[in-house]
Amino acid sequence: MSARLAFDYTIVQIVPRVERDERINAGVILFCPAAAFLGCRIALDEGRLRALAPDVDVAAVSAQLEAVRAVCAGDRAAGPIAGLSASERFHWLATPRSTVVQPSPPHAGLCDDPATALDHLFAASVSRPE
Repeated sequence: MSARLAFDYTIVQIVPRVERDERINAGVILFCPAAAFLGCRIALDEGRLRALAPDVDVAAVSAQLEAVRAVCAGDRAAGPIAGLSASERFHWLATPRSTVVQPSPPHAGLCDDPATALDHLFAASVSRPE
């Protein structure tokens, strides 16, 4: 029996009107140092976003989500932050901010496989049943 791996994760949330504190979960970022794994899954439900904020700039929100994905992946086109270590990138992405795209507080867990854990968390937190 192998030891389970510790991981931290944050939910990527869209907060179109900060004063109303309404949120839509749009992704999950998971970091598992023992497996050298930093990954994310992102999906924007434009219909839900427009229901909360009909005048929202969906293209701008999508661009911010793409920036999250690029930094997480270490894509050098995302700027100097993307060149940091996986640990530093996760902590930068999980740092609270007051923009439309915000991370939840970090959470911890244990898993056998971080990619599977990411898929599970995404399905439980972001995906909507068809």
